[in-house]
Amino acid sequence: MSKPEEMYQCQTVNCGYIYDPDRGDRKGKIPKGVKFEDLPDSWRCPICGGTKKCFRPLAGPGSTQEIRCELPTPGSAGQ
Repeated sequence: MSKPEEMYQCQTVNCGYIYDPDRGDRKGKIPKGVKFEDLPDSWRCPICGGTKKCFRPLAGPGSTQEIRCELPTPGSAGQ
């Protein structure tokens, strides 16, 4: 299992999805071993559709910062 500093949690209301690089993201076709920082900017949370900006690390630098989240809206670009 990855270290908490390598795992990122979605901060949108009622989501809480945790991206673990040791698991990747099957739904988003992200293979195991891809670090959060290396995810493409187009990647979205597989649960709520939030952008990478909706995530913060579980521990370490940035783990306590306030997050402003960009949720997709119907008809927005990239949908």
